[in-house]
Amino acid sequence: MLTIGAFAKASRLSPKALRLYDELELLRPARVDPGTGYRYYATEQLGRARLVAWLRRLGMPLARIRLVCALEPGPAAREIGAYWAGVEAETAARRDLAAFLVDQLSPSPGKDTTMLELRCSALTDTGLVREANQDSVHAGARVLAVADGCGPGGGPASTAAVRALTFLDDEPLSAGGVLNLLEDAVEGAARAVADLVPRHAPAGAPDGGGTGSTLTALVWTGSQLALVHIGDSRAYVLRDGGLFRITHDHTVVQSMIDEGRLAPEEAATHPQRALLLKALGSAASVPDLRLQDVRPGDRYLLCSDGLSTVVPEEGIERLLASAPDPDTAVRALVGAANDAGGPDNVSCVVADVVEATRPAGLRVG
Repeated sequence: MLTIGAFAKASRLSPKALRLYDELELLRPARVDPGTGYRYYATEQLGRARLVAWLRRLGMPLARIRLVCALEPGPAAREIGAYWAGVEAETAARRDLAAFLVDQLSPSPGKDTTMLELRCSALTDTGLVREANQDSVHAGARVLAVADGCGPGGGPASTAAVRALTFLDDEPLSAGGVLNLLEDAVEGAARAVADLVPRHAPAGAPDGGGTGSTLTALVWTGSQLALVHIGDSRAYVLRDGGLFRITHDHTVVQSMIDEGRLAPEEAATHPQRALLLKALGSAASVPDLRLQDVRPGDRYLLCSDGLSTVVPEEGIERLLASAPDPDTAVRALVGAANDAGGPDNVSCVVADVVEATRPAGLRVG
């Protein structure tokens, strides 16, 4: 028998990793001392341990490693081959995303100074299962927003979150100062949501079922978009024929995917898929804030999870790319969510970046 330290050295896995794999029932020790809890491993386990180490070096999620380790050598080899084919396909998509981000973030002193404007449309729907709509949407002179309320006061919470931003429709904005204004506006939104929380209830859905709201919004400066995001509503951009998600879900499931503890394809059926790590109304929930460069021809989508959890991204991309205008796009997207069962409220805002035919602003329609 080998101590955990000796086994870690022989298998090239750290003791910390061995303890994690024990907890996940991926690599259980041969014996655990009942008095001290110290783990001991058999030399026969080195083959499986090394396989786990190699698969982790490939970047394979733990859930899929468990599957491979349970297979006979032939099926295990085929499973690894299938995984790697998926990695190569994903790498190609990530390469395109990296090129998009490099272009977006690169200094651009010589960029075209063509005046731009937004043309947008918004739509929210209760869906086919829920009795009430707790989503709120807004498409104003400068502000585009989607909020998804949760808990007993979810509807008023999402409405309060969106309304706290709408004063920016009437503010003179510049790319240099919009993030500060937006940060102040989001603090106001958080206070507005917190004021709705009953004193006996927990503050926000991440703490176990109290009133709260997600918020994903874009604020137009005339040349850029300022993004604010908290929760699991999403923002996408359709650019040059490809769909890119520009927000990151603040959920338990997404954190497990990020840590390699869950495969992306397992997220849709995970029992904690609706559990938020951040939301307005929850203490110490800091939103994501940043500026987004735009191009003529960009099409932006804001949506609640009533769309993204039931319509796959390839379906969203197809509908966005084929719709001739934002109004057609939001109707098609909401219709697709309801065609998929409409299990939740669904809300969408679609905005096109176009060359201005009048002084820069935003045209709703």
